[in-house]
Amino acid sequence: MTTAETGLLDTFGRRAVDLRVSLTDRCNLRCTYCMPEEGMQWLAKDSLLSDEEIVRLVRIAVTDLGVREVRFTGGEPLLRPGLVGIVAQCAALTPRPELSLTTNGIGLARTASALAGAGLDRVNVSLDTLDPETFRTLSRRDRFADVLAGIEAAHAAGLRPVKLNTVLMRGVNDHEAADLLAWSLERGYELRFIEQMPLDAQHGWVRANMVTAEEILARLGERFTLTPEPGAARGAAPAERWLVDGGPARVGVIASVTRPFCRACDRTRLTADGQIRDCLFATQETDLRGALRGGGSDAEIAELWRKAMWGKKAAAGTDAPAGIDAPAFHQPARPMSAIGG
Repeated sequence: MTTAETGLLDTFGRRAVDLRVSLTDRCNLRCTYCMPEEGMQWLAKDSLLSDEEIVRLVRIAVTDLGVREVRFTGGEPLLRPGLVGIVAQCAALTPRPELSLTTNGIGLARTASALAGAGLDRVNVSLDTLDPETFRTLSRRDRFADVLAGIEAAHAAGLRPVKLNTVLMRGVNDHEAADLLAWSLERGYELRFIEQMPLDAQHGWVRANMVTAEEILARLGERFTLTPEPGAARGAAPAERWLVDGGPARVGVIASVTRPFCRACDRTRLTADGQIRDCLFATQETDLRGALRGGGSDAEIAELWRKAMWGKKAAAGTDAPAGIDAPAFHQPARPMSAIGG
């Protein structure tokens, strides 16, 4: 059996084939559910992986560890100057991984075409509201028009399906659920609602304030007929999907809190400073940057990575199967912007 076939296994039999790569912890928005208005203390520049180091680690993951999908995240990955080059080098790997990007959309209007040309397959863009004033309240920035322009540019560049990620906040934008879906359907975008997760830098998340999957589906059901997508076992996919009014259009809900998918999780995460996390909510990390800069071979780095994943817990942030909903759950010290989504 080859190394790629054994891959990134854990003691529960799960195999990580989906790599999330954070390119920076910086962001040009200050969304209320993510970070304080003044921002945070960013990672030191010399602690960040270089473009060459990122590509090397992705190559090891793909060629030696069986990773098949790579998603670039942040912070805001479009802030990474070498992004197009990183994408191009990763697209040239054999076997070629599926390449995607999660972004807030700012700057996408001017980079979508170049990213598509470099080999990017698709994008996920955050869009929490259709109202410019609500956008300003949520993000603390007046960039709503830039986000819409970025989404349109991605679609025009062939980065399809363009997936939109929406976090509903109680009393802020939760009344927009059906409007957001109707708007997305009209333009051929695929909308996914995400339960707000306890990954904010302020550690101010309160479960009672979270709009649950059940509430989201009830609000959508007031205007649309939703039926579970036939033959689409959820498996390791984070989103549960429904056909809208009989299809073929779909909508997804990622209910990481109330309907966790930990038992089938297939993800491994690389932070912008070269740390491996076996879970979004992990409280421990494995340092690959030190091995890279210390002269470690590909085989040695791959073995470190395998060991990091072998000890993955049964569920997010706890050994309890309920994950985030379990009393034993502990929010990680790093916020989402420093981990990578």
